[in-house]
Amino acid sequence: MSQRKILLGQIAGAHGIKGDVLIKTYTGAPGDVGAYGPLADEEGRRSFAVQVRRVTQNGVVAGIKGVTDRTAAEALKGVQLYVARERLPLPRDDEYYHADLVGLAAMDPEGAAIGTVVAVRNHGAGDLLEIALAASRDTELVPFTQAFVPEVRIGEGIIIVRLPELTDKSDAPDDG
Repeated sequence: MSQRKILLGQIAGAHGIKGDVLIKTYTGAPGDVGAYGPLADEEGRRSFAVQVRRVTQNGVVAGIKGVTDRTAAEALKGVQLYVARERLPLPRDDEYYHADLVGLAAMDPEGAAIGTVVAVRNHGAGDLLEIALAASRDTELVPFTQAFVPEVRIGEGIIIVRLPELTDKSDAPDDG
Protein backbone atom coordinates (compact mmCIF):
# COMPACT_ATOMS: atom_id res chain seq x y z
CA MET A 1 0.00 0.00 0.00
CA SER A 2 1.09 3.56 -0.62
CA GLN A 3 3.00 5.42 2.07
CA ARG A 4 0.23 8.02 2.01
CA LYS A 5 -2.96 6.45 3.21
CA ILE A 6 -6.21 7.83 4.53
CA LEU A 7 -8.20 6.34 7.40
CA LEU A 8 -11.79 5.86 6.20
CA GLY A 9 -13.24 3.92 9.12
CA GLN A 10 -12.87 1.40 11.88
CA ILE A 11 -14.71 -1.87 12.40
CA ALA A 12 -16.70 -1.42 15.61
CA GLY A 13 -17.86 -5.03 15.86
CA ALA A 14 -20.06 -7.74 14.44
CA HIS A 15 -23.62 -7.07 13.29
CA GLY A 16 -25.98 -10.03 13.20
CA ILE A 17 -25.03 -13.69 12.72
CA LYS A 18 -24.14 -13.82 9.00
CA GLY A 19 -20.76 -12.08 9.17
CA ASP A 20 -21.73 -8.44 8.70
CA VAL A 21 -19.78 -5.77 10.57
CA LEU A 22 -20.59 -2.32 11.90
CA ILE A 23 -18.12 0.31 10.69
CA LYS A 24 -17.60 3.71 12.29
CA THR A 25 -16.80 5.87 9.27
CA TYR A 26 -14.76 9.03 8.82
CA THR A 27 -16.01 9.80 5.32
CA GLY A 28 -18.17 12.84 4.54
CA ALA A 29 -21.07 10.57 3.57
CA PRO A 30 -20.92 7.39 5.70
CA GLY A 31 -22.03 5.13 2.84
CA ASP A 32 -18.96 6.16 0.82
CA VAL A 33 -16.71 3.92 2.93
CA GLY A 34 -17.18 1.18 0.34
CA ALA A 35 -16.84 3.41 -2.74
CA TYR A 36 -13.05 3.33 -3.14
CA GLY A 37 -12.46 -0.36 -3.77
CA PRO A 38 -10.72 -2.71 -1.35
CA LEU A 39 -9.50 -1.14 1.89
CA ALA A 40 -6.44 -2.24 3.84
CA ASP A 41 -5.43 -2.50 7.48
CA GLU A 42 -2.87 -0.05 8.89
CA GLU A 43 0.14 -2.15 7.86
CA GLY A 44 -1.29 -2.83 4.40
CA ARG A 45 -1.05 -6.59 4.96
CA ARG A 46 -4.75 -7.44 4.78
CA SER A 47 -7.27 -6.29 2.22
CA PHE A 48 -11.01 -5.91 2.80
CA ALA A 49 -13.63 -5.72 0.06
CA VAL A 50 -16.41 -3.77 1.77
CA GLN A 51 -20.01 -3.98 0.57
CA VAL A 52 -22.23 -1.41 2.28
CA ARG A 53 -25.61 -2.85 3.21
CA ARG A 54 -27.12 0.17 4.95
CA VAL A 55 -26.30 3.28 6.94
CA THR A 56 -27.60 3.44 10.51
CA GLN A 57 -27.32 5.99 13.29
CA ASN A 58 -24.60 3.79 14.85
CA GLY A 59 -22.51 3.42 11.71
CA VAL A 60 -22.47 1.51 8.45
CA VAL A 61 -23.57 -2.11 8.32
CA ALA A 62 -21.38 -3.85 5.74
CA GLY A 63 -20.31 -7.20 4.48
CA ILE A 64 -16.64 -8.06 4.12
CA LYS A 65 -15.74 -10.51 1.37
CA GLY A 66 -14.80 -13.86 2.89
CA VAL A 67 -16.38 -13.12 6.28
CA THR A 68 -19.42 -15.37 6.58
CA ASP A 69 -20.17 -15.77 10.29
CA ARG A 70 -20.36 -13.75 13.47
CA THR A 71 -17.16 -15.24 14.94
CA ALA A 72 -15.09 -14.10 11.94
CA ALA A 73 -16.76 -10.66 12.06
CA GLU A 74 -16.04 -10.30 15.80
CA ALA A 75 -12.36 -11.08 15.14
CA LEU A 76 -12.16 -7.90 13.00
CA LYS A 77 -13.31 -5.58 15.80
CA GLY A 78 -10.93 -2.60 16.06
CA VAL A 79 -9.39 -3.01 12.59
CA GLN A 80 -8.85 0.38 11.00
CA LEU A 81 -9.65 0.63 7.28
CA TYR A 82 -7.37 2.66 5.01
CA VAL A 83 -7.28 3.63 1.35
CA ALA A 84 -4.34 4.87 -0.69
CA ARG A 85 -4.51 8.68 -0.94
CA GLU A 86 -4.26 8.48 -4.75
CA ARG A 87 -7.61 6.64 -4.92
CA LEU A 88 -9.54 9.52 -3.35
CA PRO A 89 -11.08 12.30 -5.43
CA LEU A 90 -9.35 15.65 -5.51
CA PRO A 91 -10.67 17.95 -2.79
CA ARG A 92 -12.58 21.07 -3.78
CA ASP A 93 -10.94 24.49 -3.58
CA ASP A 94 -10.14 25.46 0.01
CA GLU A 95 -10.73 21.88 1.22
CA TYR A 96 -7.93 19.56 2.29
CA TYR A 97 -7.49 16.01 3.46
CA HIS A 98 -5.93 16.00 6.92
CA ALA A 99 -3.22 13.66 5.62
CA ASP A 100 -2.22 16.31 3.05
CA LEU A 101 -1.68 18.88 5.81
CA VAL A 102 0.36 16.73 8.19
CA GLY A 103 4.04 17.18 7.47
CA LEU A 104 3.76 20.62 5.87
CA ALA A 105 6.30 23.22 6.95
CA ALA A 106 4.63 26.09 8.82
CA MET A 107 6.08 29.50 7.92
CA ASP A 108 5.12 32.96 9.13
CA PRO A 109 4.00 35.57 6.54
CA GLU A 110 7.58 36.87 6.28
CA GLY A 111 8.94 33.39 5.47
CA ALA A 112 10.49 32.47 8.82
CA ALA A 113 10.12 28.85 9.92
CA ILE A 114 7.60 28.23 12.68
CA GLY A 115 7.60 24.43 12.69
CA THR A 116 5.85 21.44 11.15
CA VAL A 117 2.20 20.39 11.14
CA VAL A 118 2.07 17.15 13.15
CA ALA A 119 -1.70 16.64 13.44
CA VAL A 120 -5.12 18.06 12.68
CA ARG A 121 -7.43 18.03 15.70
CA ASN A 122 -11.11 18.78 16.06
CA HIS A 123 -12.72 18.94 19.48
CA GLY A 124 -16.07 20.15 18.18
CA ALA A 125 -15.41 23.82 17.47
CA GLY A 126 -13.52 23.48 14.20
CA ASP A 127 -10.23 22.12 12.97
CA LEU A 128 -7.00 22.99 14.79
CA LEU A 129 -3.54 22.45 13.35
CA GLU A 130 -1.05 21.09 15.85
CA ILE A 131 2.33 22.52 14.97
CA ALA A 132 5.59 21.21 16.44
CA LEU A 133 7.54 24.40 16.98
CA ALA A 134 11.01 24.67 15.42
CA ALA A 135 13.88 24.37 17.91
CA SER A 136 11.49 23.38 20.70
CA ARG A 137 9.71 20.34 22.06
CA ASP A 138 6.50 22.35 22.37
CA THR A 139 3.52 22.27 20.06
CA GLU A 140 1.04 25.03 19.35
CA LEU A 141 -2.61 24.61 18.36
CA VAL A 142 -3.66 27.05 15.66
CA PRO A 143 -7.24 27.45 14.42
CA PHE A 144 -7.45 26.28 10.81
CA THR A 145 -9.19 29.43 9.62
CA GLN A 146 -8.37 32.06 6.99
CA ALA A 147 -7.36 34.49 9.76
CA PHE A 148 -4.64 32.21 11.15
CA VAL A 149 -3.79 30.15 8.04
CA PRO A 150 -4.16 32.49 5.07
CA GLU A 151 -2.31 30.23 2.59
CA VAL A 152 -1.96 26.51 2.06
CA ARG A 153 0.53 25.45 -0.61
CA ILE A 154 0.34 21.67 -0.72
CA GLY A 155 2.51 21.48 -3.87
CA GLU A 156 5.27 23.48 -2.20
CA GLY A 157 4.93 21.63 1.10
CA ILE A 158 4.22 24.75 3.18
CA ILE A 159 1.47 26.64 4.93
CA ILE A 160 1.56 30.27 5.98
CA VAL A 161 0.57 30.67 9.62
CA ARG A 162 -0.17 33.70 11.77
CA LEU A 163 0.32 32.50 15.33
CA PRO A 164 -2.24 33.72 17.83
CA GLU A 165 -1.00 36.54 20.01
CA LEU A 166 0.21 35.23 23.34
CA THR A 167 -1.04 36.98 26.43
CA ASP A 168 1.38 37.95 29.12
CA LYS A 169 0.16 36.25 32.31
CA SER A 170 1.14 39.35 34.31
CA ASP A 171 -1.58 41.24 32.42
CA ALA A 172 -4.26 38.73 33.40
CA PRO A 173 -6.91 40.00 35.81
CA ASP A 174 -6.42 39.01 39.43
CA ASP A 175 -9.20 36.72 40.65
CA GLY A 176 -8.57 37.59 44.28
